[in-house]
Amino acid sequence: MFRNTLLVCLLASAFAAQAEMRRAADGKPNLSGYYDAGTLTPLNRPRQFGDKQFMSREEADAIEQRAAAGLAYANRQSDPERSAPVVGGDGNQALGAGGVGGYNSFWVDPGSEASEVDGKFRTSIIYEPKNGRQPQMTRAGMARMANNFSSFSHKNDGTASWLANGGHGPFDDPEDLALAERCLLGFSAGPPMLPGLYNNFKKIVQTPTHVMILLEMVHDARVIRMNAKHNPSLPPQWLGDSVGHWEGDTLVVDSVNFRSETGLYGGDENLHLTERFTPLNDGNLLYNFTVDDPTAWTAKWRGEYVWKTSPEKVYEYACHEGNYAMGNILRGARLLEQETLAKGN
Repeated sequence: MFRNTLLVCLLASAFAAQAEMRRAADGKPNLSGYYDAGTLTPLNRPRQFGDKQFMSREEADAIEQRAAAGLAYANRQSDPERSAPVVGGDGNQALGAGGVGGYNSFWVDPGSEASEVDGKFRTSIIYEPKNGRQPQMTRAGMARMANNFSSFSHKNDGTASWLANGGHGPFDDPEDLALAERCLLGFSAGPPMLPGLYNNFKKIVQTPTHVMILLEMVHDARVIRMNAKHNPSLPPQWLGDSVGHWEGDTLVVDSVNFRSETGLYGGDENLHLTERFTPLNDGNLLYNFTVDDPTAWTAKWRGEYVWKTSPEKVYEYACHEGNYAMGNILRGARLLEQETLAKGN
């Protein structure tokens, strides 16, 4: 009996030590470290789930198995000169071998697991509204999306088709190209920081006065001023003006004063972002965010998913599209315009 009791006490003590949260010298949770935010859980809930917020372990296993099989098939079908898997418009990774892409599957690292929060598997990162999807955009938001991403959405038929519409074309100036094409802000980096097709690692460096989050995607470094106030005299920021404070063991970050073009597709200068970083006993980090941008979306929307602690490092993201491809895009557009005008004469 004594031996059994002693064994139980020792096991309980070991589990408690393992679950003990890392803390900084000031007693606050120590969030410093590397995290992998890759996940198979999509931002927007696939419509077949309806209002179903969670799925079973078996359903999550099936998604992970399909993703693994799809990646394996793509690897067998692709070589360094062939096209890559593509990303679906709903934020779902489509791991098919067809289509035109920029990379083969060797470079794709979206994650291999569905995100598990409190022992439950969400059907989407977004949990509010209850359908798990971004709310409808305002008319102004839709117009801005069309203008800001016209270089992405333009259907290339090998001609200067934009001339038929008159007015400003999608490739008239460098500033007409999307932010990602100019290597200014990229894809999933945000904020809010969302999982993408690759480069999902983050590095956090925490001090009593600042928290820095280095994003692998397009090498952005967010600097959060702790226990500070927003400075209205600051010019608008690409990543917003971020101030943080602790609510218990949760780091709460409030960000405003964004530029009219943000890292969140559709967001604008009225974006008010609230983020919550809660350390978990296994060393992972629960990332929760609320998007409030009334000139872009007709309602607020919220989401959360887990960043997994990782021994891996954040590598340099050398974005060369802005150095080389942008000039070639503009030169190519001028050549197409010359051809079209010559035919017209």
